[in-house]
Amino acid sequence: MLQEADGIRPRRREPAINAPWVVTGLILALLAAHAARVLGGISLGPLAVTSEDLAHGEYARFLTYQFAHGGWAHVLMNAAFVLAFGAPVARYFGEGPRGSLVFLLFFLVCGVLAAATYGMWVEIGAQLTGKPPQPWALVGASGAGSGLMGAATRLMQGHGRVGKLGGRTVAVMTLAWIVINLVLGVSGLTPGAGAVPVAWQAHILGYFAGLLLVGAFAVLAGATRRSQPLP
Repeated sequence: MLQEADGIRPRRREPAINAPWVVTGLILALLAAHAARVLGGISLGPLAVTSEDLAHGEYARFLTYQFAHGGWAHVLMNAAFVLAFGAPVARYFGEGPRGSLVFLLFFLVCGVLAAATYGMWVEIGAQLTGKPPQPWALVGASGAGSGLMGAATRLMQGHGRVGKLGGRTVAVMTLAWIVINLVLGVSGLTPGAGAVPVAWQAHILGYFAGLLLVGAFAVLAGATRRSQPLP
């Protein structure tokens, strides 16, 4: 134990990860889910959301797929994404029980919408080309994490509150995210993906879900009058 000397108090150490507890808990849940899958020898198949699930209304996998990852690089990359963009969103919603619950619901809803709209994207593309839709399967929290990025973008636009959709920051971030995913999708050089094809469209669709829904969830969290200091 440190003692005061000559009237000088010892400095308090800042935590290594200064994030709301709900963000830390979510990251730990992602890591624990992956560890349990690997140690238990569970394949990705039963956890992934597929084109058949969307067609037959099997909606449970729209939740489980968000906690299933192809490897440690995949889950660590998504955990870093949640930490970077989830922290300001969680602080804005509020770090109490209500705000934390709304944050988790927001994360899951963005992930569900990323997968569902991806399925619609594939279906529409097939109709436009006149070809049968290709079967697909999704795993990972990147769609939900992209939703957090969209929400954080609105907070940056509003300088700590939900800003306008037509603002410059929103426009620049949106364009940059679309271009990045187009490049990664075409090149196939997505970090952490290995040789597995990446549904880059789901990243963009999840981002738009967060961009559009953050205001409604802020009302649900009672955060509309709150301002979140941003760096």
